[in-house]
Amino acid sequence: AGIEPDLVTIAKGVAGGFPLAAVVGVAEVMDAPLPGGLGGTYAGSPVGCEAALAVIDVIEEENLVGAATQIGERMGESLRALQARYPEVIGDVRAERGAMVAIELVHKGDAEQPNPELTKALVAEAAQRGLLLLSCGIRGNVIRFLPPLTIPNALLNEGLETLEASLARLIAAE
Repeated sequence: AGIEPDLVTIAKGVAGGFPLAAVVGVAEVMDAPLPGGLGGTYAGSPVGCEAALAVIDVIEEENLVGAATQIGERMGESLRALQARYPEVIGDVRAERGAMVAIELVHKGDAEQPNPELTKALVAEAAQRGLLLLSCGIRGNVIRFLPPLTIPNALLNEGLETLEASLARLIAAE
């Protein structure tokens, strides 16, 4: 879209579980504070910084950015096919940016009619089949997916098939 941020904040996974956050930005902004002008509880922790460097090495060596793109594309394709099969209950498929994707469950194909009951039932049905799902959203009708970036294709496919079977069973029972 031609947008380039001046600052990007990074936290949580950047140091593989060590308490650390980071700010990445353009030189003009990053060089503005005087030395000692920025700080925080975990600023400059040698262990956290070393952990972050190791995490960055793994991201590059295992091409995890590429993996995130591939996983997102695969899931988006599968979830859009599921939406085409069940347009009355899958209102939106969110799969535009990497491996974190989501579906919104609705009544009668209407985004203005959230279906938290079906969402709750789908989470329960999938759990019975061994697939753990996360429901979220302010209306309780979103299922969010965030598989590991190292997930084997066979396991991702198995999860998507389990999701489809769970939804099909619930639709058939209505």
